[in-house]
Amino acid sequence: MPDRPSPLVAATGVVLDARGRVLVLTTPGRTDPQLPGGAVDDTETPEEGLARALREGLNLARPAGRLLAVDSRPPGTPGTPGRSLIVHVHLVGPLPASEAAAISLPVGETTEARWLPPEAACALLSDRVAPRLRAALAALHTGSFAHLVDGVPQPGSPAGLDPARRVALEHSGTLDPASHRASRPKAVTAASVLFTGSDGRILLVQPAYGRSDRWNLPGGGIDSDLGEIPRAAARREVHEELGLDLAPGRLLAVNWSHKPGRPARIRFLYDGGVLEAPTLARIRLDRDELLQWRTVTPAELPGLVKPALRRQITACLTARATGAGPLELHAGRP
Repeated sequence: MPDRPSPLVAATGVVLDARGRVLVLTTPGRTDPQLPGGAVDDTETPEEGLARALREGLNLARPAGRLLAVDSRPPGTPGTPGRSLIVHVHLVGPLPASEAAAISLPVGETTEARWLPPEAACALLSDRVAPRLRAALAALHTGSFAHLVDGVPQPGSPAGLDPARRVALEHSGTLDPASHRASRPKAVTAASVLFTGSDGRILLVQPAYGRSDRWNLPGGGIDSDLGEIPRAAARREVHEELGLDLAPGRLLAVNWSHKPGRPARIRFLYDGGVLEAPTLARIRLDRDELLQWRTVTPAELPGLVKPALRRQITACLTARATGAGPLELHAGRP
């Protein structure tokens, strides 16, 4: 192959289990643990090459998930004599416990498959591979993509760029407008509506996805890419989820929440008013979205909704009763 002018292409999988652990392949006596994957044949796409490597190497029948990162290495670096290397890094999983336990290596293979927490996996991998994993995980958590050259995130990379370096690049004026937009931190926006019954009980809905043991207010994501504004999103979501076409009332609060390494989450909370019994009887759930609805007293909230949402609901009830607001909340706290 060295006489071919084209670069080498490889595909790597960040294989995760349900606990968020990373699958790392280690061979006794060797110091170069690897992520699953391998070279892509000239008749394959990277996705096909990775799926083949997973089947043949791990007995894992899984397609390559979304693309997290691309790393290009110039010729002459270790492992790429005379040719450049392009590595596509894809998400695989998360795998349920039964599928993770079924992973097996070919007979006679001495390599060991180990599930490691992300930081432990990064610490074990070589200086050549660990940066890819770190950048891929950053892209996973931010819902973005990382552009790497020899493991180093490039200016304008939507993910993986160290925040301090991003700030330095911005202040130096070296980023073009498109790269500036690509590397800026992102936020996820949503709109929710607070409804109560004539008895003061709060309307909650049980999602059909994610953690169904956590109840929510009616509402959902704002389709800002379609030009949707928060108030319109609140009305649309209530109509889609509950079958009720009701114009939201006044804005009670805006909540900001943030976890390190994740996009900030912004929620607009509107007053839906009081729903009398005939209106509640007209609720028709979207079964793809919701399992059921119920009304609860404020005292029942701790056992049903997560603490941050409980604080948001409590603050909104106070704003509604006193005429205050809109409130500025951070994780539900004024």
